[in-house]
Amino acid sequence: MNAAHQLSLFEQLLPPKPYYSDDLSHGLKIISSKKAKKYRYIQHNGPTHKYWLVFDVDRFDATMCWDDLGAPAPNIVATNRDNGHAHLIYGLEIPVRTAPDGSSKALRYAAAVEAALRAKLGADEGYTGLICKNPLNPHWLVSTWEPNLYTLDWLADYLDLSAYSGSKRLLGNGLGRNCNLFDYLSKWAFKAIRQGYPEYDRWLEAVLTRADAYNNKEFTSPLPYSEVRATAKSIAKFTHKNFSAEGFSAWQARQGAKGGRKSKRPTQSGSKVELLPKVLLMQAQGYSNRMISDDLGIGSATISRWTSK
Repeated sequence: MNAAHQLSLFEQLLPPKPYYSDDLSHGLKIISSKKAKKYRYIQHNGPTHKYWLVFDVDRFDATMCWDDLGAPAPNIVATNRDNGHAHLIYGLEIPVRTAPDGSSKALRYAAAVEAALRAKLGADEGYTGLICKNPLNPHWLVSTWEPNLYTLDWLADYLDLSAYSGSKRLLGNGLGRNCNLFDYLSKWAFKAIRQGYPEYDRWLEAVLTRADAYNNKEFTSPLPYSEVRATAKSIAKFTHKNFSAEGFSAWQARQGAKGGRKSKRPTQSGSKVELLPKVLLMQAQGYSNRMISDDLGIGSATISRWTSK
């Protein structure tokens, strides 16, 4: 893939109506991609998929810093001609779905790769990732390097992911925000809905209010409202459909009956109470027990036992 092809691909994958700006001090506006591509800054990913991982490196030698640091070569680099600061742009062969119906395992893996690569490059942790220096605009010095799009595994070969493995809470930036918002909000919703089981419209409003508050309080660079609303709506819809006073009482009765037949071994802290609702949510989204097992780190047999009627 030559330079012209890489830039053409960047153009083709732009959101239909991205944010854009020529001067960030004047804020962002929305327009068709056909017009937005002419401006200096542009939104490179839409609200449901990540095609590009972009890193903001504020160093005079940012264009080639990846080579000195042993990091993978970016596909595209857009450099400020005045100070050498740059956006390093990595394209993904298979985009990561960030919508709530995407694979939580894939999203968490992508978030770990993104966080590790950001750390390796020494990139700005406060960069929101919403817009980037537009490589289609001649204001920037644009260079292309790796001709092939990356898989997450290929990027991971350059990185140490140990700090982001398992169920550890990811950093509150980049894709880590999506993972953390879903984890926090679903944990809260599974408990909160039992306090009255409200009508759907009231419940959606409550979940969205909670999601918006968490997004603005916990993240230095909050997620776009469209992503927050999509996550809140998914969780509100699932919990309202699957949780009811009658259903919860029946579930408690089944667990009590099972408990009488079990040994008195200690219960792992928070394991079932915290994980069962997420298991149910993932099952409703079509995940197999094996996939849920891999994602949550619990055995398939345990999942079957928890969800058996």
